[in-house]
Amino acid sequence: MHKISFTHSLILLEQVKVVIRINWLPHPKSIVNTLNILLYDSCLLLFHFSYINQPISTHHSSHITHTLRNTQQLKMSSLPPMLATLVVVACLSSALVAAQNCGCAPGFCCSKYGYCGTSDAYCGKDCRQGPCTSGSTPSTPTPTPSGGGGSVSSLVTDSFFNGIVNQAGSGCAGKNFYTRSAFLSALNSYPQFGTVGSSDDRKREVAAMFAHYTHETGHFCYKEEIAKSTYCQSSAQFPCNPSKQYYGRGPIQISWNYNYIPAGRSIGFDGLNSPETVANDAVVAFKTGFWFWMNNVHSKITSGQGFGSTIRAINGMECGGGNTAAVNARVSYYTQYCQQIGVSPGNNLSC
Repeated sequence: MHKISFTHSLILLEQVKVVIRINWLPHPKSIVNTLNILLYDSCLLLFHFSYINQPISTHHSSHITHTLRNTQQLKMSSLPPMLATLVVVACLSSALVAAQNCGCAPGFCCSKYGYCGTSDAYCGKDCRQGPCTSGSTPSTPTPTPSGGGGSVSSLVTDSFFNGIVNQAGSGCAGKNFYTRSAFLSALNSYPQFGTVGSSDDRKREVAAMFAHYTHETGHFCYKEEIAKSTYCQSSAQFPCNPSKQYYGRGPIQISWNYNYIPAGRSIGFDGLNSPETVANDAVVAFKTGFWFWMNNVHSKITSGQGFGSTIRAINGMECGGGNTAAVNARVSYYTQYCQQIGVSPGNNLSC
């Protein structure tokens, strides 16, 4: 058992945040809770050191020292109680910040300073991205004129769309649910999609989206997840209706209450009490796909990170050998659609 100084406690906290933000890339649907747990534990450790002035047990700090692998034997000097309390308050406040420079998890807003959070400071005035509440228009990259890349509607032709949906069996619930017209109607609410970057960037984004849609829905066969479950992780911000289930629905198979609720607020449906709307209204279904995409995937494919980064953003558990067959299927659809649209698939296809 050892004691750690206040200065080294702050360094430890910052290292935890940096390691998580840069190097650890779990499934996006679980990242918010994991971040908050680890950062909150770090705050508790800091409070433990600076306020109570008690030694730390190896068991209590095991998962943080395992992450950093560089905790040393250090000594501490006690802080005045008031200063220690202020430090802990600031530390706990930082646990609400999920990332820097945005790329926020679903349900989190990007503030004007480039941080993720859920309070009015993030979702209010000058909110850049996410479920903003101020009514202001989030600042996003300026769309590039269509040029040689063509508009999204000119790329997603009847032939392209029907070529996918026609591969679904006649008994599929989604075969007559998902339509090109519903997709284009939803697209009107997301003008940044397929308009940022070079001609190749825009084409690749379209190909990438439909590759994931194809994989998630079985060529638009499924409106709802086959293995249904409640998918509730209740919190004060994102509660659950005990009579509802928040399993995968729509082209991106949006799941969990903490995705349904902010998506509903942004799109205009009751994600808490009526999640089934996503499987009953094709335009809403496609809007949930766009909502998740623009908050989690768009910046990756348009910044040249490659198709592999989009797999990691949508279902990171498949990466690194988690489900190689699924990764290969997504890559196969992507390269196929790139060929149809007329663009090279680029680099970094897998994850």
